[in-house]
Amino acid sequence: MTDGATDDAVRLPPPTPHPELEQLIAVLEHLRAPGGCAWDREQTHASLVRYLVEEAYELVDAIEAGDDEELAEELGDVLYQVVFHADIAAEEGRFTLEDVARRMREKMVGRHPHVFGTAVAETADAVTARWDELKRVEKPKRTSVLDGVPRSMPALALADKLLGKVEKVGVAVEPAQVPPDEDALGAELLAIVAGARAAGLDPERALRRAIRELEGRARDAERSGDA
Repeated sequence: MTDGATDDAVRLPPPTPHPELEQLIAVLEHLRAPGGCAWDREQTHASLVRYLVEEAYELVDAIEAGDDEELAEELGDVLYQVVFHADIAAEEGRFTLEDVARRMREKMVGRHPHVFGTAVAETADAVTARWDELKRVEKPKRTSVLDGVPRSMPALALADKLLGKVEKVGVAVEPAQVPPDEDALGAELLAIVAGARAAGLDPERALRRAIRELEGRARDAERSGDA
Protein backbone atom coordinates (compact mmCIF):
# COMPACT_ATOMS: atom_id res chain seq x y z
CA MET A 1 0.00 0.00 0.00
CA THR A 2 1.02 3.63 -0.33
CA ASP A 3 0.84 6.96 1.48
CA GLY A 4 1.05 5.41 4.93
CA ALA A 5 -1.63 2.76 4.36
CA THR A 6 0.07 -0.42 5.57
CA ASP A 7 -1.46 -3.68 6.74
CA ASP A 8 -0.42 -2.90 10.31
CA ALA A 9 -1.73 0.67 10.14
CA VAL A 10 -5.16 -0.15 8.73
CA ARG A 11 -7.80 -0.69 11.38
CA LEU A 12 -11.01 -2.03 9.89
CA PRO A 13 -14.26 -2.39 11.81
CA PRO A 14 -14.76 -5.90 13.21
CA PRO A 15 -16.49 -8.15 10.66
CA THR A 16 -20.15 -8.84 11.17
CA PRO A 17 -21.52 -12.40 10.90
CA HIS A 18 -23.18 -13.40 7.64
CA PRO A 19 -24.99 -16.69 8.35
CA GLU A 20 -27.05 -16.60 5.15
CA LEU A 21 -23.91 -16.14 3.06
CA GLU A 22 -22.32 -19.11 4.83
CA GLN A 23 -25.44 -21.16 4.11
CA LEU A 24 -25.32 -20.19 0.44
CA ILE A 25 -21.71 -21.34 0.22
CA ALA A 26 -22.66 -24.60 1.94
CA VAL A 27 -25.51 -25.18 -0.53
CA LEU A 28 -23.19 -24.72 -3.51
CA GLU A 29 -20.56 -27.00 -2.01
CA HIS A 30 -23.20 -29.68 -1.37
CA LEU A 31 -24.52 -29.44 -4.93
CA ARG A 32 -21.05 -29.93 -6.37
CA ALA A 33 -19.96 -32.64 -3.93
CA PRO A 34 -20.08 -36.34 -4.84
CA GLY A 35 -23.69 -37.44 -4.72
CA GLY A 36 -24.90 -33.90 -5.40
CA CYS A 37 -26.11 -32.47 -8.70
CA ALA A 38 -24.60 -33.94 -11.88
CA TRP A 39 -25.12 -30.71 -13.83
CA ASP A 40 -23.40 -28.56 -11.22
CA ARG A 41 -20.43 -30.92 -11.05
CA GLU A 42 -19.95 -30.80 -14.83
CA GLN A 43 -19.71 -26.99 -15.02
CA THR A 44 -16.47 -25.17 -15.74
CA HIS A 45 -15.45 -21.52 -15.75
CA ALA A 46 -15.98 -21.48 -19.51
CA SER A 47 -19.38 -23.18 -19.46
CA LEU A 48 -20.67 -20.68 -16.88
CA VAL A 49 -19.74 -17.58 -18.88
CA ARG A 50 -23.09 -17.41 -20.68
CA TYR A 51 -24.94 -17.51 -17.36
CA LEU A 52 -22.71 -14.88 -15.78
CA VAL A 53 -23.34 -12.51 -18.70
CA GLU A 54 -27.07 -13.20 -18.62
CA GLU A 55 -27.30 -12.65 -14.87
CA ALA A 56 -25.34 -9.40 -15.14
CA TYR A 57 -27.76 -8.06 -17.74
CA GLU A 58 -30.74 -9.14 -15.64
CA LEU A 59 -29.21 -7.24 -12.72
CA VAL A 60 -28.98 -4.13 -14.90
CA ASP A 61 -32.68 -4.52 -15.78
CA ALA A 62 -33.56 -4.81 -12.09
CA ILE A 63 -31.56 -1.69 -11.23
CA GLU A 64 -33.31 0.27 -13.96
CA ALA A 65 -36.72 -1.05 -12.89
CA GLY A 66 -36.15 0.18 -9.33
CA ASP A 67 -37.84 -2.84 -7.73
CA ASP A 68 -36.05 -3.81 -4.50
CA GLU A 69 -37.40 -7.37 -4.48
CA GLU A 70 -36.18 -7.96 -8.01
CA LEU A 71 -32.89 -6.20 -7.31
CA ALA A 72 -32.16 -8.39 -4.28
CA GLU A 73 -32.94 -11.51 -6.31
CA GLU A 74 -30.69 -10.54 -9.23
CA LEU A 75 -27.85 -9.53 -6.90
CA GLY A 76 -28.17 -13.00 -5.42
CA ASP A 77 -27.90 -14.58 -8.86
CA VAL A 78 -24.69 -12.66 -9.57
CA LEU A 79 -23.32 -13.52 -6.12
CA TYR A 80 -24.07 -17.18 -6.75
CA GLN A 81 -21.97 -17.05 -9.91
CA VAL A 82 -19.02 -15.72 -7.88
CA VAL A 83 -19.42 -18.50 -5.31
CA PHE A 84 -19.76 -21.08 -8.11
CA HIS A 85 -16.56 -20.01 -9.87
CA ALA A 86 -14.63 -19.90 -6.60
CA ASP A 87 -15.78 -23.43 -5.71
CA ILE A 88 -14.61 -24.74 -9.07
CA ALA A 89 -11.20 -23.16 -8.53
CA ALA A 90 -11.00 -24.45 -4.95
CA GLU A 91 -11.74 -27.99 -6.09
CA GLU A 92 -8.84 -27.69 -8.54
CA GLY A 93 -6.54 -26.41 -5.79
CA ARG A 94 -6.07 -23.00 -7.42
CA PHE A 95 -7.72 -20.52 -5.05
CA THR A 96 -10.71 -20.23 -2.73
CA LEU A 97 -13.54 -17.80 -2.10
CA GLU A 98 -11.54 -16.53 0.88
CA ASP A 99 -8.66 -15.74 -1.50
CA VAL A 100 -11.07 -13.81 -3.72
CA ALA A 101 -12.37 -11.80 -0.77
CA ARG A 102 -8.86 -11.18 0.60
CA ARG A 103 -7.57 -9.90 -2.72
CA MET A 104 -10.53 -7.56 -3.11
CA ARG A 105 -10.15 -6.28 0.45
CA GLU A 106 -6.45 -5.60 -0.10
CA LYS A 107 -7.19 -3.89 -3.40
CA MET A 108 -9.87 -1.62 -1.94
CA VAL A 109 -7.73 -0.66 1.06
CA GLY A 110 -4.71 -0.07 -1.17
CA ARG A 111 -6.65 2.07 -3.62
CA HIS A 112 -8.15 4.26 -0.91
CA PRO A 113 -5.07 5.70 0.82
CA HIS A 114 -7.08 8.87 1.45
CA VAL A 115 -9.28 6.78 3.75
CA PHE A 116 -6.91 4.14 5.12
CA GLY A 117 -3.65 6.08 4.86
CA THR A 118 -2.36 9.64 4.89
CA ALA A 119 -3.08 10.71 1.31
CA VAL A 120 -5.50 13.54 0.61
CA ALA A 121 -8.26 13.35 -2.00
CA GLU A 122 -11.18 15.58 -1.17
CA THR A 123 -13.08 15.45 -4.48
CA ALA A 124 -14.37 12.65 -6.68
CA ASP A 125 -12.01 13.77 -9.47
CA ALA A 126 -9.04 13.59 -7.12
CA VAL A 127 -10.08 10.10 -6.03
CA THR A 128 -10.34 8.99 -9.67
CA ALA A 129 -6.91 10.40 -10.49
CA ARG A 130 -5.39 8.63 -7.47
CA TRP A 131 -7.15 5.39 -8.47
CA ASP A 132 -5.68 5.53 -11.99
CA GLU A 133 -2.22 6.27 -10.61
CA LEU A 134 -2.36 3.30 -8.24
CA LYS A 135 -3.60 1.00 -11.01
CA ARG A 136 -0.55 1.91 -13.10
CA VAL A 137 1.72 1.00 -10.19
CA GLU A 138 -0.13 -2.27 -9.51
CA LYS A 139 -0.17 -3.37 -13.15
CA PRO A 140 3.24 -2.48 -14.60
CA LYS A 141 2.84 -4.96 -17.46
CA ARG A 142 0.16 -2.75 -19.02
CA THR A 143 1.91 -0.62 -21.61
CA SER A 144 -1.14 1.09 -23.09
CA VAL A 145 -4.09 3.02 -21.71
CA LEU A 146 -6.20 0.57 -23.69
CA ASP A 147 -4.91 -2.51 -21.86
CA GLY A 148 -7.43 -4.14 -19.56
CA VAL A 149 -10.53 -2.90 -21.40
CA PRO A 150 -12.73 -5.95 -22.17
CA ARG A 151 -13.35 -6.03 -25.90
CA SER A 152 -16.40 -8.25 -25.43
CA MET A 153 -18.38 -5.30 -24.06
CA PRO A 154 -21.32 -4.17 -26.22
CA ALA A 155 -20.06 -1.72 -28.82
CA LEU A 156 -21.81 1.34 -27.39
CA ALA A 157 -20.48 0.76 -23.86
CA LEU A 158 -17.05 -0.08 -25.26
CA ALA A 159 -16.99 3.14 -27.29
CA ASP A 160 -17.85 5.21 -24.20
CA LYS A 161 -15.14 3.45 -22.17
CA LEU A 162 -12.43 3.85 -24.81
CA LEU A 163 -13.22 7.49 -25.50
CA GLY A 164 -12.29 8.26 -21.91
CA LYS A 165 -9.11 6.23 -22.25
CA VAL A 166 -7.81 7.69 -25.52
CA GLU A 167 -8.24 11.25 -24.29
CA LYS A 168 -5.34 10.53 -21.93
CA VAL A 169 -2.98 10.17 -24.90
CA GLY A 170 -4.31 13.20 -26.76
CA VAL A 171 -6.63 11.41 -29.17
CA ALA A 172 -10.09 12.93 -29.53
CA VAL A 173 -13.20 12.29 -31.60
CA GLU A 174 -15.17 15.29 -32.80
CA PRO A 175 -18.43 15.12 -30.85
CA ALA A 176 -21.71 15.30 -32.74
CA GLN A 177 -24.50 17.63 -31.77
CA VAL A 178 -26.81 15.69 -29.47
CA PRO A 179 -30.21 16.36 -27.86
CA PRO A 180 -30.19 18.02 -24.43
CA ASP A 181 -31.57 15.07 -22.46
CA GLU A 182 -31.25 11.29 -22.39
CA ASP A 183 -34.83 10.59 -23.48
CA ALA A 184 -34.30 12.50 -26.71
CA LEU A 185 -30.83 11.05 -27.12
CA GLY A 186 -32.20 7.52 -26.75
CA ALA A 187 -34.83 8.21 -29.39
CA GLU A 188 -32.18 9.55 -31.76
CA LEU A 189 -29.92 6.55 -31.22
CA LEU A 190 -32.86 4.24 -31.83
CA ALA A 191 -33.67 6.11 -35.04
CA ILE A 192 -30.06 5.68 -36.19
CA VAL A 193 -30.30 1.93 -35.57
CA ALA A 194 -33.61 1.84 -37.46
CA GLY A 195 -32.04 3.72 -40.36
CA ALA A 196 -29.09 1.32 -40.42
CA ARG A 197 -31.46 -1.63 -40.40
CA ALA A 198 -33.45 -0.18 -43.28
CA ALA A 199 -30.24 0.36 -45.24
CA GLY A 200 -29.07 -3.20 -44.59
CA LEU A 201 -26.21 -2.07 -42.38
CA ASP A 202 -25.07 -3.61 -39.09
CA PRO A 203 -24.72 -0.80 -36.52
CA GLU A 204 -22.89 -3.00 -33.98
CA ARG A 205 -20.31 -4.07 -36.55
CA ALA A 206 -19.98 -0.54 -37.89
CA LEU A 207 -19.32 0.91 -34.45
CA ARG A 208 -16.79 -1.83 -33.64
CA ARG A 209 -14.97 -1.03 -36.88
CA ALA A 210 -14.83 2.64 -35.88
CA ILE A 211 -13.60 1.62 -32.43
CA ARG A 212 -10.76 -0.43 -33.95
CA GLU A 213 -9.73 2.60 -35.99
CA LEU A 214 -9.80 4.74 -32.83
CA GLU A 215 -7.67 2.17 -30.99
CA GLY A 216 -5.14 2.25 -33.83
CA ARG A 217 -4.88 6.03 -33.59
CA ALA A 218 -4.41 5.83 -29.84
CA ARG A 219 -1.65 3.23 -30.09
CA ASP A 220 0.08 5.30 -32.77
CA ALA A 221 -0.08 8.29 -30.44
CA GLU A 222 1.40 6.25 -27.60
CA ARG A 223 4.25 5.01 -29.79
CA SER A 224 4.96 8.57 -30.93
CA GLY A 225 5.05 9.69 -27.33
CA ASP A 226 7.51 6.93 -26.40
CA ALA A 227 9.75 7.99 -29.26
